[in-house]
Amino acid sequence: MRGADSKQEAMFSYISPEERVPKNHPLRPIKAMVAEALEQLDRGLEKRYSQTGRPSIAPEKLIRALLLQVLYTIRSERLLVEQLEYNLLFRWFVGLSVDEPVWDHSTFSKNRDRLLEADLARKLFEAIVEQARVTGLLSDEHFSVDGTMIEAWASHKSFRPKDGDDDLPGGGRNAAGNFHGQQRTNDTHASTTDPEAKLYKKTHGTPAKLCYLGHATSENRHGLVVDARVSEANGYAERASAIEMLKELCGPVRCTVGADKAYDTRGFVAQAREINVTAHVAQNIERWGGSAIDARTTRHSGYALSLKARKLIEEAFGWGKDIGLLRRPKLRGRRKVEFAALLTFTGYNLVRMRNLLAPGFT
Repeated sequence: MRGADSKQEAMFSYISPEERVPKNHPLRPIKAMVAEALEQLDRGLEKRYSQTGRPSIAPEKLIRALLLQVLYTIRSERLLVEQLEYNLLFRWFVGLSVDEPVWDHSTFSKNRDRLLEADLARKLFEAIVEQARVTGLLSDEHFSVDGTMIEAWASHKSFRPKDGDDDLPGGGRNAAGNFHGQQRTNDTHASTTDPEAKLYKKTHGTPAKLCYLGHATSENRHGLVVDARVSEANGYAERASAIEMLKELCGPVRCTVGADKAYDTRGFVAQAREINVTAHVAQNIERWGGSAIDARTTRHSGYALSLKARKLIEEAFGWGKDIGLLRRPKLRGRRKVEFAALLTFTGYNLVRMRNLLAPGFT
């Protein structure tokens, strides 16, 4: 019997979003882990808000919405708000009822800045890492470090002379776009839209881009990211940030760190030894002066294991650029880009932990 093509005229629904989301949906364990982390941050959030005036967007809802942007590769906050209007799964995850109005994207952005001031992204990231530690997913002695370029939300045309003198052929308002043949450096030029971004390239033969450098440290048991930060793009930031992260992670305990050839310098290896860390870096025997490590390190079986486990951190960066916000965050300024990076690695850890803690995982 053919069913009737009836019009959707019903005004009420007696089924809640909670009932509509399947019990085995992959977002359920992620929502539970986020809820536990936000409960730990509740007291700190309370201090950031006044007890008078109109209520703002609940920070818990805001952070859950931002995590959805990471997990579902939503490229802008405007599109995220649009999805929240009609996507019942998203409404359920954020904590919005079916009839509750969604905030405007501009209000969303203003409230996000308040979270930035409270350093909430880092606190949430650390709370999720602590959950992983409690459940026995982390290694406390063996780590890997790596860095990547994060392209800034600024164009080459915004890279203007600091003295304001665009002395290019033709002149006029479009003269800055014709920069071919002009010598441009970070000493003489800066972006007018994102002054903190620097012109940088990691390897010879590739184009220089306005960017930041993202740094991360992962543990070698399951590849979970345990620390992350964003710095100015320069030739020393990767190794300097790695040392800073390892100081905080290792403390007095002897650790090992796996890294690629970019970290094979005498300075990095010496600094690592000073803080009781054994550098298991890939040997760069083609560099002038040879590798900074020798058979005293490479002959141990742990060296090969560290180089093998190091590939896990590359998976984190790959996920962050393909799924998360690391390819080119629509944010300006180092702190805001770091905010996006921390949210991205939080999302990556949540997905990894959901899979690792799933029943039957081997």
